[in-house]
Amino acid sequence: MQHIELKGQLRTAGSKAATKALRAQGLIPCNLYGNGIQNVLFSVKAQDLKSVTNTPNAYIIDLVLDNGEKYTAILREAQWHPVTDEPLHIDFFAVVEDKPVTIAVPVRVSGHSEGVKLGGKLVISVRKLNVKALLKDLPDVVDVDVTSLQIGKQIHAGDLSFDNFEIVSPKATIICSVRATRASNKA
Repeated sequence: MQHIELKGQLRTAGSKAATKALRAQGLIPCNLYGNGIQNVLFSVKAQDLKSVTNTPNAYIIDLVLDNGEKYTAILREAQWHPVTDEPLHIDFFAVVEDKPVTIAVPVRVSGHSEGVKLGGKLVISVRKLNVKALLKDLPDVVDVDVTSLQIGKQIHAGDLSFDNFEIVSPKATIICSVRATRASNKA
């Protein structure tokens, strides 16, 4: 999985006014927790954060704080302003090399379905799946081959299996399907 570096500035727990002042300076309040570390409060420039939040990709984030400490983390949760869609607060989860981590990874559909060749329509229902693996085994994407998918058939998360990682999304989750169309009924 790809790594991306974010630089942060330590901050102290403050009032609403303090966090509002941070946002006015173009900084987003963040929190880092997990794996035996104490919570670390810091802020990140909103512009730098866009490389992590405004993309469908999942990243392992190398946090570098202004006091010299470095952490490896994943984005756990983001809170957004309901009107402006600007980030209000970001939570990061600290990870280590020897413990498995669960993260949402994008799905990439490949192949040309048999059902589509017969006039059906490919419908992709899920853009991301939750996977669990060690840090070194996390994939950038989950590849789903739809070449043998017929009209009226579906691919579920339970139908997929991989060597280095495990899919932890519910097994009944429909990833994609081929629906019948008028053109397929004439064939």
